[in-house]
Amino acid sequence: MATIRWKVEGMDCANCALTIHQYLGKQGQQSVSVDAIKGHVCFEHQGQSLAKLKKGIEELGYQVIEAADGAPVKKGLFSDHKSRFLSCLPFSLVLTGTHLLHHQLPGSLHWLENPWVQCLLCLPVFLMGMSFFGRSAVKSLGHGIPNMNVLVALGSLAAFCYSLTGSLLQLGPLYQFYETAASIITLVFLGNWMEEASMVSTQRALSTLLRSQKVMANMIAFDGDHQEQIFPISNDQLKVGDLLLIRSGEQVPIDCKILWGEAQVDEAIVTGESLPVHRRPKDGLIGGSILSSGTVRAQVTAVGNDTVLAGILDMVRRAQGEKPPVQKLADRISAVFVPVVLGISLLTLAVNGYVLEDFTPSLMRAIAVLVIACPCAMGLATPAAVAVGMGRAARQGILFRQAAGLEAFRQIRQVVFDKTGTLTTGQFSIETFQAIGMPEEELKKIIGSIERHSNHPMARCLALAYRQPTDIRWQSVEEVKGMGMHAVDREGNRWRVGSYEMASHLTHDASHQVYVVKNDALVGLVSLTDEVRPEAAEVIQWLRRRGIRTCLLSGDQERRCRDLADKLGMDEWHARQSPAEKQQKITQLSQQAPTVMVGDGINDAPALAAATIGISLSDASQLAMQHAQVVLMNHGLTKLPMAMGLGISTYQTIRQNLFWAFLYNLIAIPVAAMGLLTPRVGALVMGLSDVVLAANSMRLFVRKVS
Repeated sequence: MATIRWKVEGMDCANCALTIHQYLGKQGQQSVSVDAIKGHVCFEHQGQSLAKLKKGIEELGYQVIEAADGAPVKKGLFSDHKSRFLSCLPFSLVLTGTHLLHHQLPGSLHWLENPWVQCLLCLPVFLMGMSFFGRSAVKSLGHGIPNMNVLVALGSLAAFCYSLTGSLLQLGPLYQFYETAASIITLVFLGNWMEEASMVSTQRALSTLLRSQKVMANMIAFDGDHQEQIFPISNDQLKVGDLLLIRSGEQVPIDCKILWGEAQVDEAIVTGESLPVHRRPKDGLIGGSILSSGTVRAQVTAVGNDTVLAGILDMVRRAQGEKPPVQKLADRISAVFVPVVLGISLLTLAVNGYVLEDFTPSLMRAIAVLVIACPCAMGLATPAAVAVGMGRAARQGILFRQAAGLEAFRQIRQVVFDKTGTLTTGQFSIETFQAIGMPEEELKKIIGSIERHSNHPMARCLALAYRQPTDIRWQSVEEVKGMGMHAVDREGNRWRVGSYEMASHLTHDASHQVYVVKNDALVGLVSLTDEVRPEAAEVIQWLRRRGIRTCLLSGDQERRCRDLADKLGMDEWHARQSPAEKQQKITQLSQQAPTVMVGDGINDAPALAAATIGISLSDASQLAMQHAQVVLMNHGLTKLPMAMGLGISTYQTIRQNLFWAFLYNLIAIPVAAMGLLTPRVGALVMGLSDVVLAANSMRLFVRKVS
C-alpha cells in the first residue's frame, strides 16, 4: 500500500477533519490521519482510485491539493473565510442597522425597510453562505456524514425562506427576518476566520523550522584549471556529495559532514540547547544550525526528506494529527452531534409552538438552537492543545513521535534507564587489553575492523582506538542484539566480539566488558571505563522527589550496575540483561504500573517498544529511535523532566478544553431553546467558543513547566 499525503483546504475545525476521516474509512482506506490545523490528510491507499477519493472529499465541500508539502497555493476569489466575511459584512451591517434603528431612521432612508429591498440586500450574503455551507451540508448528508455546516445552512435557510414567504404574501414587518439570515452567515464566517487565525498561531515553532529549511548555500566547485570556485546556490538544489563552504555566523544549509576546519555550532533550533557545541573534522552538522564561530568545508550527506530537520518536521506533523485516547469520547459524541441537535431544534419548534401558540418566536428559537450548537469545540479540544504542546516541545528539543505519549505521561509511576550511553556518557576509554595466543597488534586490527560496523558506544571507542591505515576485508559482518559483532574473514574464520554471555562457556572471568572469540576459542579481553553523565544524578533525584521509582536495566556486569545505582540513588537495578530479558522485565513492570523506558542502543529497541512510553536520545541508534515514542534532542537527560512536564500540562489543557466544550453546549442549547438569546447572538457566541479553546491552548506556550 502506498502512503498518500494530501493538502486539503476548507476544513474549519476538527469536526470537518472527523468528516473526512469517516469518509476515507468508509471507503476502505487504512491508517487515516487528518490534521485539521494544517489541513494535512495522510492515509494508506488501497482499493478505490485516488481520483474517486479526491472527488468524494471535494463533494463534501473541501478542496484537495495533490501534495501536502506546504507549497503556496494560488487562491481564487472568496476562497477563504476572511474574504467571505468581508464581502458579507456591508450587507449585514445595513440590514442589522435598519432592524435595530428603524424608529430612528430619517425619512429619506425608510425605503430600506421595504421587504423587497431587504431581500435584495440579503440575497448576496445568502447566496455566499449557501455556496459554502449549503453545498457542504448537502454533500455531507449525501455521504451519510452530516457536518456542522448542516446546522448553519438550515438555520439561515429557514430564516430566509420564512422572510421570503412573508414578503410574497405581504404579511408585514413581523415576518421579515432577512437580517437574521444574513447575520448568521456573516458571523459564522467571522468565527471561522478567527478560529483559522488562532490555529495558524499554534504553528509558530514549526514555522520557524520550515523557514530554516530553504536558505542559500556557498557551493565549492572546480574549474578546468582545478581552481576552486565558490558560488551561491539554493539548498534545495544540492545533491549528496556536493562540497560547501560555511563561514562564521552562517546557517548550515543542509545536513553535511565537516571535511576541514573546526567550529562552534549553535544547534538550538533542533536540540533546544542554547550553548554552542564544538565540531571538528568528520563530525556531522545538522541543517538549520548556525556556526557561532569558525569556518568549515563540508560535504553534503543528506537532502530532501532524508535530512534530520525534515525527519523532525514529519515526526511532529504526524504526532499533531494523531488523537490521544482522551479524545475518543469527544469524537464519538461529535459523530452523532449534528443529528441530535437537529432533533432538539425540531423539538424546540414543536414545544414552543404549542406553549407560545405563535410560530414566529418558536422558529427563531429553533434557529438559535441550530446556530449556537458547536460540535467544532469538542473536535477542536484535543488538536489545538496537541499542536501547541508539540510545537513547544519541538522548540525545546523534545520530539513526540506519537500523541498518545502526551496523555500517558500523567500516570507514569516508574522510569527505567539503560546504562551505557544513557546514564553514562558513552565516551569510553580503554582500561586494560589482553591478547591470548596471538599478537596484540593483529588482534587490535581485527577488533577495530569489526567494531567500526557497529554504532554501540563501546564499539565506537574500540574502532577509534584500534583504527589502522589498511582495513581487513570480511566475507560478512553482522550485529547480533545483546551479543555483539559476528564476522567471517576470507579464510573462513569466525570471529565474535561481544559481551560475557557470548563467551561464558569459555571462561568464568566476567570482569571484562569485551570478549574476542575466534573459531570458539577465547583470544582477547578488553576492559573499558565509562563516565557518568553530569545531569544523571539531578534527573534521578527529580524523579524520586515526585514519588517516581527509578530502575537500572543493563547488560553490563553486576558490580558496575550496583555501583552506578548506589551512586545515583536508584531504587532498583538489574544486570546482565539480554534484549529479550530487558523486554520481558519492562513488560512485567508495565503490567504493575505505567513505565517509561529510556535507552539508546539496538539492544534497547524491544524494551522501548514494550514500555508505556519509550524515550530515546538523539544520538541513539536508528532502531532505538524508531521504537521510541519520545526523542530527546539535546544529547542527554536534561530534557526528561521538561518532556514529562509538557506531557502532563498538555493533557491538563486537553481536559480543560473538553470540559469547556461540553459545558458550552450543555448550557448554550437549552438557553437558546428557551428564547433567551437571538439567532444573531447565537452565531457570534458559537464562533467565539472555538476562539476560547484556541486561546486556552495557546497558554501552553508560556505556561511554566517543571
